[in-house]
Amino acid sequence: MIRAEVEAKAPGRAVVFDTSSAMRRVKRYWLPIAGAGLVAAWVVVMVLGPAIVPYSPTAVDLTARLQPPSATHPFGTDDLGRDVFSRVLMGARLSLPTGFAVVLVGGFVGILIGAVAAYVGGQVEEVLMRTADLVLAFPPLILAMAIAAARGVGVGNAVLSLIIIWWPQYARLSRSLILVQRDQEYVQAAHALGQGSVRTLLRHILPNTGGPIVTLLTLDVGNAIITFSSLSFLGLGAVPPTPEWGAMVSAGRLLIAQWWVSGMPGLAILSVVLAFNFLGDGLRDWLDPRARQR
Repeated sequence: MIRAEVEAKAPGRAVVFDTSSAMRRVKRYWLPIAGAGLVAAWVVVMVLGPAIVPYSPTAVDLTARLQPPSATHPFGTDDLGRDVFSRVLMGARLSLPTGFAVVLVGGFVGILIGAVAAYVGGQVEEVLMRTADLVLAFPPLILAMAIAAARGVGVGNAVLSLIIIWWPQYARLSRSLILVQRDQEYVQAAHALGQGSVRTLLRHILPNTGGPIVTLLTLDVGNAIITFSSLSFLGLGAVPPTPEWGAMVSAGRLLIAQWWVSGMPGLAILSVVLAFNFLGDGLRDWLDPRARQR
């Protein structure tokens, strides 16, 4: 076993770093680490998009239409001669922020509603939870399509429709977690010390329910990106010529021989969803003490 010793500030003491143990952790969590690295890479692409794309994502060049992947165009060109590689990179600037926005806003609203329902109870809980059940009674994509179609085509309306269908699952999860924690001894002790209900909820109960919620938030980013891409695929999200992965897949769905037109943005969606799934699974194991022991 390889061991490296680093001298600590206190004289006569040493900090021992067990490299073999670190390697075991890396081997155990290599999928979450790979997922985190892929997510970080896509975030960098999202931030630096205009500075790193080789071509304009909206420039039309009919002389270069439907060219296969090559050194000049790594992902080929579409039916208007636009560089697919540049459009895929720029599509991350729309798809990733949309996924983050839907999950964060929908998650915050749902957690707040679930916390109020669990802590107040009575008729308030009944109304809030039945409203959540009403939203969950419809297939999510169908309900999102109906809301987006009623409000009109556009990214903003698509995001709003996703937030409307996204909050109930967080409301139900946070309510169930808070109901478990509400009768614990530390909550009773906080009340005995004179802390109010709101302070107890924010400072004691919610922090102790964070593990499952953080895991669901991470896993749901990929689901939100898929759903938003589905709306764009159906013509209810991003409006052409805006580069967006779902709309790009839709534009190339009939070009069977030119597989790269829809295949490359499809692979981008696949890579992002897998990355967030790997990362979410790793967070679930890391935040669960019983899973860490196993």
